[in-house]
Amino acid sequence: MRICIFGAGAVGSHLAVRLARAGHDVSCVMRGPHLEAVRSQGLKLRVGDAELSAKVRASGDPAQLGPQDVVISTLKATGLQGLVAGIAPLLDEETAIVFAQNGIPWWYDIGLPQRHPAPPDLAFLDPGGRLRAAIPKARIVGGVIFSSNEIVAPGVAQNLSPDRNRLLIGECDDRASERIARLRSALGDAGLESPFVSDIREAIWSKLLTNMSLSVLCLLTGQTARAVRNDPAFTQVIPRLMDESNEIAQHYIPEVKRVTRSGPAPNHKPSLLQDYELGRAMEIDVLVKAPAAFARAARLSTPMLDLMAALATQKARDKGLYSA
Repeated sequence: MRICIFGAGAVGSHLAVRLARAGHDVSCVMRGPHLEAVRSQGLKLRVGDAELSAKVRASGDPAQLGPQDVVISTLKATGLQGLVAGIAPLLDEETAIVFAQNGIPWWYDIGLPQRHPAPPDLAFLDPGGRLRAAIPKARIVGGVIFSSNEIVAPGVAQNLSPDRNRLLIGECDDRASERIARLRSALGDAGLESPFVSDIREAIWSKLLTNMSLSVLCLLTGQTARAVRNDPAFTQVIPRLMDESNEIAQHYIPEVKRVTRSGPAPNHKPSLLQDYELGRAMEIDVLVKAPAAFARAARLSTPMLDLMAALATQKARDKGLYSA
């Protein structure tokens, strides 16, 4: 398959190396020193003590890469306007676009099955409606990524979750399709888990349950997820946050499995905290503001999450990483 990773940072570089080594024609839209290093010496992925290398076509200009069978956008929600500006040269008549991102996606209401309650107004996730104008429903594939990575040097990504790397995918209207089956098979061949998903929004909420509680606590404390989970100061706080998060998710998707405090937490900093520390625009809208909007629309009382949202928003705004 011709597969373009649009916004190949840490997660995207991981996907690119795996897919290229599985025999696919992989290209990457990337920029800066990372791009220059990949052009000169290829792309590398470190997993434990092993280092995997791959040759991929890389450019900061999508027009140099040509039409693709699939575009996998690994851009943060804050960078999706860059996709609008650059996507056209990558498309032919049947190109699918996988949106592999955190939080509530801009397309959540598009193709929404009748069994799901209507969401709140999410127009703030797509300012000016530019994504809706550029990306028709027929191209949209939902994606939920479970993989922790970081760029340790230009051209080199480090995988921090060797036992858990998966990309869940599904049509925005949850219909079965040949392209989903084909892409799922390609991901599996590349060593990336991609099990069958009957409801892509259930997968979105399942991951969001952790992001909207534990990840925000990590941002506020500067600690890893494991450190927060094991901190006795939060013994009573985390269960209350989880209860509120579960109530929101199960109002909209009753089948979502409840997330509890039990079980190990990864010993790494979630992307929300990483972005804050690196001075990058933060995904406050999709991880904090959108879940709060769902709660208000359902008339649910979520005082703990409301406080967390206010603190996270202020922290990001005061550092100039969030403007709304």
